[in-house]
Amino acid sequence: MTVDAKLAQTCANTIRFLAADAVERAKSGHPGMPMGMADAAFVLWTRFLRFDPVAPEWPDRDRFVLSAGHGSALLYSLLHLAGYDVTLEDLKRFRQLDSRTAGHPEFGLAPGIEVTTGPLGQGFANGVGLALARRMLAARFNAPGRELFTYRVYAIVSDGDLMEGVSQEAASLAGHLALGEIVYLYDDNRISIEGSTDLAFSEDVAARFRALGWHTAECDGHDHADVARAIEEARGCTDRPSLVVTRTRIGCGAPKKEGTAKSHGEPLGAEELAGAKKKLGWPEDAHFHVPEEARAPFAARAASGRAEREAWEATVAKLEAKVAKTLEAMLARAVPESLEAELLAAGAQEKPAATRALGGKVLQRAAALVPGLVGGSADLAPSTKTIVEASGHVNRGAFEGGNLHFGVREHAMGGVLNGLARSGAFIPYGATFLVFADYMRPSIRLASLMKQQVIYIFTHDSIFVGEDGPTHQPVEQVASLRAIPGLSVIRPADGSECAYAWCAVLRRADGPTALVLTRQNVPVLDRTKLAPAEGLLRGGYVLADCDGEPELVLIASGSEVGLALEAAGEMTARSRRVRVVSLPAWDLFAAQDAAYRASVLSPCPRRVSIEAGSTFGWERWTGGEGLAIGLDRFGESAPYEALAERFGFTREGVLARVRGRWPELF
Repeated sequence: MTVDAKLAQTCANTIRFLAADAVERAKSGHPGMPMGMADAAFVLWTRFLRFDPVAPEWPDRDRFVLSAGHGSALLYSLLHLAGYDVTLEDLKRFRQLDSRTAGHPEFGLAPGIEVTTGPLGQGFANGVGLALARRMLAARFNAPGRELFTYRVYAIVSDGDLMEGVSQEAASLAGHLALGEIVYLYDDNRISIEGSTDLAFSEDVAARFRALGWHTAECDGHDHADVARAIEEARGCTDRPSLVVTRTRIGCGAPKKEGTAKSHGEPLGAEELAGAKKKLGWPEDAHFHVPEEARAPFAARAASGRAEREAWEATVAKLEAKVAKTLEAMLARAVPESLEAELLAAGAQEKPAATRALGGKVLQRAAALVPGLVGGSADLAPSTKTIVEASGHVNRGAFEGGNLHFGVREHAMGGVLNGLARSGAFIPYGATFLVFADYMRPSIRLASLMKQQVIYIFTHDSIFVGEDGPTHQPVEQVASLRAIPGLSVIRPADGSECAYAWCAVLRRADGPTALVLTRQNVPVLDRTKLAPAEGLLRGGYVLADCDGEPELVLIASGSEVGLALEAAGEMTARSRRVRVVSLPAWDLFAAQDAAYRASVLSPCPRRVSIEAGSTFGWERWTGGEGLAIGLDRFGESAPYEALAERFGFTREGVLARVRGRWPELF
């Protein structure tokens, strides 16, 4: 619809003051950014963004990411006006207990929130993942006369986003891949919490992005025609991502606080807010005021989006059966019923091998069975064994394959994986050495918050990395990953456990999983004499048992399971009753009923955990009288066999620790 200047300003002010009123009522929040970006957001949402609030997860909708998540009141105001299920009452409950309008956007609380943003730079990287997904989907499903995936990714990013390193990494990758569907509006208000950005940020942002392969444009963020011109220019540049430098005044309209840090992270105050309303011709005593005419441009845009969505669905209904089946499987993240049997066969272990290699064999088969399984590594694929040999490689101009190359960019990899997952069609994995999980932690945490099916493959999982030394030897990483709520952490012991670990990963649709794998070889576990590895699906199980109640329970994960079996063999030879428990996944085990956990651990108080890493948390399973054998210090640079001797990860070392605690067993 045609919107005259007066109505356009009414719409922008509606957005501006809905946000400011929400912050004022909450006595908490960030009014400045929503007030400053209200004009540009109005133009974007009513002239360019393609959406249908009736079907908020329509696969070909344009994505809008508020990377500057502190300005969440802006997004909630837009969603309300656009017809999403976000009510005025929701706006009034901004930042309150159990409200759908949290302090930063949280995916799942209300429709239209594409990703959870808060830590600055993460939304920027998520958008790159969403754009990459669009290219990959188009390569699979678009054809002459059939454009199934054409969406663009829009975002509002702030000075803070662009200062964070994760955005630099993601921008570099996006420029390399020439992701022209990206149009980011940079809120160039030159104010941060401490004051002017000149305190710490004086670079030429546009020049930096051009150097990274981006198209840049500039506009006056309060001039609707100029904003539209710049967005049109960006949309016309399809061979490069675009950054629109949008010059704004933070807290626009506030008589005393406009353009100052005082409007950034705190409510304006009743007097200042009333002054802003008066200055912009808004009813001073009206709160959460929405003139009926302000809804019309948003409703018209939603109706246009609805028509495009219905046309898209009609096209999908006419797809040939094979293409339709693949698309349906990807959108459902479906896995075949034969998954366990096929992956178990792929993980068959005939000789000692590293679990990174065994997991890599399983990955080959998994990728053949699950069309949406894609991923890559942070320039470590030869070491992490994560190249799918039957799949092509994704690069600029070539998006048909499933092998991604993130470069040495762990921060960006984590954020891009979340965007790929939120595309709704892919199950993404990213691989690196376990010690570098620390570089990915914010993204992993957000994947857990969003309950996204993201897979992390962390290899080189202990001091047995060896000669690279303590900088590359993870000690505390497994414990710290286990501390993230909602992240499943699995450390398999052999090829069969690797197979079942992948089964667990692919069947888990409500959260991320970390597979923790070895560099060094692990022994073949004779499953004709030991319990089947299917027990991994319950997190822990009795691997080897004794006659009668055990006198000693050895509990281990990963590469130390074989060591536990060796120590148990020695103790059995001494006529002691010993049980060996494989405990690869604490979270899965904790989710079992108390009776099952008790049946695995037994009432025996002599419990010993063995894991080549921090002992933190193992008391949960060993109990108050138990013994934790691990490493609560950094390692050293040496061949891994020498490290095993030095730190007691040998049969003799384990037995010496057990003897020291319970000499009566010897």
